[in-house]
Amino acid sequence: MEPILKIDGLRKSFGTLEVLKGIDLEVAQGETVVILGASGSGKSTLLRCINFLERPSAGRIALDGKAIGAEDGGGAVRYSEAQLSRVRTRVGMVFQQFNLFPHMTALKNVMEGQVTVLGRAKAEAEQTARRVLAKVGLADKTDEYPARLSGGQQQRVAIARALAMDPEIMLFDEVTSALDPELVGEVLRTMRALSDEGMTMLIVTHELGFAYHVADRVIFLHDGLIHEQGTPQEVLVRPRERRTREFLEGHGLFRLPEADR
Repeated sequence: MEPILKIDGLRKSFGTLEVLKGIDLEVAQGETVVILGASGSGKSTLLRCINFLERPSAGRIALDGKAIGAEDGGGAVRYSEAQLSRVRTRVGMVFQQFNLFPHMTALKNVMEGQVTVLGRAKAEAEQTARRVLAKVGLADKTDEYPARLSGGQQQRVAIARALAMDPEIMLFDEVTSALDPELVGEVLRTMRALSDEGMTMLIVTHELGFAYHVADRVIFLHDGLIHEQGTPQEVLVRPRERRTREFLEGHGLFRLPEADR
């Protein structure tokens, strides 16, 4: 079965700093992949390359078997803005910061991209916005402005906004790291529900308990490369690589139930 996402030899440099040094990755439709790694390992850059907020320095990315961009005569890959705009509607992304429009209600925030990017009629966009806000548990907050919402609620509006674009893949970049601890759970529960429904997801997080219980596969990045990958049991409980073990030992709050050890 053709993977929904295929990455071959992905490299990304910022000036002389090479952040991604040759990533090869395939993601199946409906798979939840959690990406772990220390600061500077390339996690966020990988996600930003997948939806082309950052353009790869080398390598190819394919969606549904079709490579993005076209090689020129010299072997470099060229991307058209029209094609990248289409890719970004197919690959939704949620960030650490909510980036909501403060002058718009939750409903209007979720409608905006549908109308301006997808060209949907306002009535259809509103219907979709109400549906996805209910999906993330915010049916009663449609008319609230961001300033009147908690951080966890704002992040769920941001998730709803991405879902409203009907993406094939969802990317989550440290979406709970800016939240107070008591608000983290509500966002993780929303993400787990999406995973249970079969949404294809790539998630950068330090929430190891969440990774253990929700991920189909865990990837550990180190120094711009995939250092280790496998099931949560393989990577989080019985890692093979020393660097993975050192990373996990630095997260002492992660404790498995006795039955899972």
